[in-house]
Amino acid sequence: MYVAYCWFHRPKWEGGEYEGDDEPRFEALQLAMELGAEYVDIELKVADKFIKFMSGKKPENCKLIVSSHNYDNTPSAEELASLLAQIQATGADIVKIATTATEIVDVSRMFQILVHCQEKQVPIIGLVMNDRGFISRVLCPKFGGYLTFGSLEKGKESAPSQPTAADLINVYNIRQIGPDTKVFGIIGNPVGHSKSPILHNEAFRSVGLNAVYVPFLVDDLAKFLSTYSSPDFAGFSCTIPHKEAAVRCCDEVDPIARDIGAVNTIIRKPDGKLVGYNTDYVGAISAIEDGIRATQQTHSTVSPLAGRLFVVIGAGGAGKALAYGAKEKGARVVIANRTFARAQELGNLIGGPALTLTELENYHPEEGMILANTTAIGMHPNVNETPLSKQALKSYAVVFDAVYTPKETRLLREAAECGATVVSGLEMFIRQAMGQFEHFTGMPAVDDKFRALSNSLDNPSAVKGDRSTSLKPRL
Repeated sequence: MYVAYCWFHRPKWEGGEYEGDDEPRFEALQLAMELGAEYVDIELKVADKFIKFMSGKKPENCKLIVSSHNYDNTPSAEELASLLAQIQATGADIVKIATTATEIVDVSRMFQILVHCQEKQVPIIGLVMNDRGFISRVLCPKFGGYLTFGSLEKGKESAPSQPTAADLINVYNIRQIGPDTKVFGIIGNPVGHSKSPILHNEAFRSVGLNAVYVPFLVDDLAKFLSTYSSPDFAGFSCTIPHKEAAVRCCDEVDPIARDIGAVNTIIRKPDGKLVGYNTDYVGAISAIEDGIRATQQTHSTVSPLAGRLFVVIGAGGAGKALAYGAKEKGARVVIANRTFARAQELGNLIGGPALTLTELENYHPEEGMILANTTAIGMHPNVNETPLSKQALKSYAVVFDAVYTPKETRLLREAAECGATVVSGLEMFIRQAMGQFEHFTGMPAVDDKFRALSNSLDNPSAVKGDRSTSLKPRL
């Protein structure tokens, strides 16, 4: 259901642009009521003054939202409860509290207030602004929020990190989110570039699963996992820079993930224990193998990586997964990293030499080498960056880039121009996501279905029909 919403000139002292007197604002709001506006919003600081101005002239079909906006932080649960009581005391039809997240765990306090209000049957709009608070805008109906807001188009947001109405409906399926909806998501920093929410939400929808998948912008992984410990937060994808920390945060770790030293998938079991897996290594290695088989003559029973020199750029979680997988396939693995100590540490673990990126520029002991970039170099928005010069790429027969936004990175474009077989990170992304889906749901991931779903990654369908900017997912 869409809701018409009238909002006239938020004053500067409440984070808006209006600098005039209150009376013209009050007159505009009253006129909006008389013309049939379903909701008007007035700030707590002047709510009593506005109610006196109306003198009982508010139409019955118009709801008064009394709001408070905090652009600095999210207060404690006790302070939020006190603020809630102050707003209720004005006689508001609907309470609105908007705060700002300094870390993602701040949002949990807003969820507590929403649940409390739902139990007391108090209509409340409770949102937390900026990227770390983004989940509050999608998950509000799960915890009893009255409505959420979406912009008409990207770049037209009325508050920090407000999603578009199109994404709320088409990506997050917000109309179907309710108290029983299971929550999954991708933990990372940064995380806004990830296409995982598009793919996994489509996959959940295709099998009729009551679940939603959201981006979690996380600074402290252990703190996040202990805060969002409800069984409803059922599983997570884990990306840069948390894959190695995830090994320490899980109660149980799959032996392969422990050998790799990195976890990219976390499942919360019914007893609350966290189990870690790694689907990166299979996704990446199989993508590279298939890329080679498609363009080069190979032995049908032996991995095309066997015996070949395999250079991994990056010594983080993804680098460990690629190095482990390549070694398991019989490749001779070399680790290159900006920080040599990190490269050396991983090189010692897998029994291979270590290089700095500067040394890698002149490293060409043989022809036909394989290169795998596992760093974020070249990822949107830094699309003009590359971990290795075009001149250095001439020694490689195969080049893989784990970056998939954009699909064709500068590294892959220049490698192709040098005649190398290139393998996009999108292949790894799809394959590792299939593994995650199976862990999340217990259902088999069908390759053809996931590839069909991946067609929506660059162009989720636009909103059609009503173009209101506030959304009321459930009454």
